[in-house]
Amino acid sequence: MQQNDRMTMMAEAPVHQVLVRMSLPMMISFFIQAMYNIVDSMFVARISEHALTAVSLAFPMQMIVVAVSVGMTTGVSAVWARYMGMGRQDKASAAIRTMTALCFLVSVVFVLLGIFVTAPLYRFQTDVREIAEMGTAYLTINWVAAFGGIFGKYYERLLVSSGRSILSMISMASGAVFNLIFDPLLIFGIGPFPALGVAGAAYATVGGQILAGIVGIILNWKHNGPVRRDMLRIGFHPDAAIDIFRVGAPTMLTMGLSSLTNFTINRILGAYSTTAIAVQGVWMKLQNFCYMPAFGLNNGMIPILSYNYGHGRPDRVKKTMDLAIGGCAVLMTVLLIVFELIPGAILTMFNAGEHMRQLGISCLRACVIALPFGAVSMMLSTSMQALDHSRYALIINLLRQCILMIVCYSILSALTHSARHIWFAVPATEIITFTVSLILNRRFRKTIVALPKGTE
Repeated sequence: MQQNDRMTMMAEAPVHQVLVRMSLPMMISFFIQAMYNIVDSMFVARISEHALTAVSLAFPMQMIVVAVSVGMTTGVSAVWARYMGMGRQDKASAAIRTMTALCFLVSVVFVLLGIFVTAPLYRFQTDVREIAEMGTAYLTINWVAAFGGIFGKYYERLLVSSGRSILSMISMASGAVFNLIFDPLLIFGIGPFPALGVAGAAYATVGGQILAGIVGIILNWKHNGPVRRDMLRIGFHPDAAIDIFRVGAPTMLTMGLSSLTNFTINRILGAYSTTAIAVQGVWMKLQNFCYMPAFGLNNGMIPILSYNYGHGRPDRVKKTMDLAIGGCAVLMTVLLIVFELIPGAILTMFNAGEHMRQLGISCLRACVIALPFGAVSMMLSTSMQALDHSRYALIINLLRQCILMIVCYSILSALTHSARHIWFAVPATEIITFTVSLILNRRFRKTIVALPKGTE
C-alpha cells in the first residue's frame, strides 16, 4: 500500500477497521515482548530467590530507559502524523532528524549511568551482598547497552505512525524471539555457551533489543519511503524538539516518576522481607503483560487521532477514542477474571517457595482488581496527550503512577503492618485515578474541535 493510500485509510476507512488494522499487530508484538519479560524472570527464579530479588530491584531503573524512549517516541509519532495530516512534509522531516539526534544523546547518558551509578545504587537498596552483586551486573549491562532499546522503540514507532503496524510487529517480535532463545542458553550455560547466571539474562535482553533495532532500520529503509531520507540523518531543530517534548514529556515524566515510585515501594516492602520485593517484581512483570492490549491499542490509536485531528475530523477522533477505550475495558475485565482464578498456578511458574506463594496469592488477588480501571485511565491519558491536552494527561499520570501509589502503600503499611494487606494500595490507586480521569474526560471532549487543514 502506498503512503497516500495509508493516509487516506486513516481519514476515510471505517474507524473500527482502521483501529484493528493499526492496533492488532502491535498488541501481538507487545504480548510477545511481555512474554519474554515474564520468561526472563521465570528463568532467573530458577537460579535462586535472591536472583529474582536482584532483578526485581533493577526493574524501576530499567523503566527509566523505557520512560525516556516511550516518551520521546510517543511525541515524535504524534507530531509526525499531525504534520503529515496537515501536508507539512518539511516539519515532519525536521521532527524525524531531531529525534535521531535525541536518541544518540540519551544513549550516551545511559552509558555513563551504567558505568558509574549502578554499584552505589544497589548498595543503597540492599545490604545482602549476593543480591547487590547480581543486581549490579544485571543493571550495568542493561544501561550501557540501552541504545538498542531506545533506537529499537524509535524505528518501531516510525513504522506504526505511517500505518505499517505489521512491520513494526516483525521488528519487535524478532527481538523477543532472540531473547526467548538465548535466555536459557546464557543463564544456565547450555551447549557451547558459558553459564552467566543473571548477567546472561541481561545479555539476552539487550541482544534482543539491538536485533529489533537493526530489523526496524532495515524495514523502514525498504518500506517506509516518507522517513527513509531522514531517519538516519542527525539534525536539531528547536521547534521540532519542543513539539516532541510537549507531547511526550507527560509520559516521560510520569513513567520516570513511576520508577521512583517502584523504588520507594521496594524500600517499603524491604522492611518486611526480600521475598516481598520478589513478589512485587513478579506482579510488575505480570501487570505489564496484562496491559499489553492497552499498549497495543494506544500505539495504534495515536496516529489515527493525530492525523484526523490535523486533518480536521473531530468526529473520527471521538469515535476512535470510544472504540479503543471500550475494547480495552472488556479485555482487561476478562484478564481480571482469569488471574483471580489461577494465582497459585502462576506463582508455581516462578519457582515460588511456600512463603513467597502465600504472599504472592494475596498480592495477585488484590492487584488484578485494578486492571480495568488502570487501563481505561491509561487510554484516556494517551488520547489527551495526542490531542494537545498534556496538562490533563499529566494530572492523571502523576496521580496514577506516583502520588496516590506511594500514599496508599504508605498508609496501608502503617495501618496494617502486614505484607499481605498492603497490596490493596494498587486497586485503591487505580479506582481513585479512574474517577478523576472520567471527570477530566468530560471537559476534554468538549474541546475537541476541527483543526483546519494546513494550519500550524
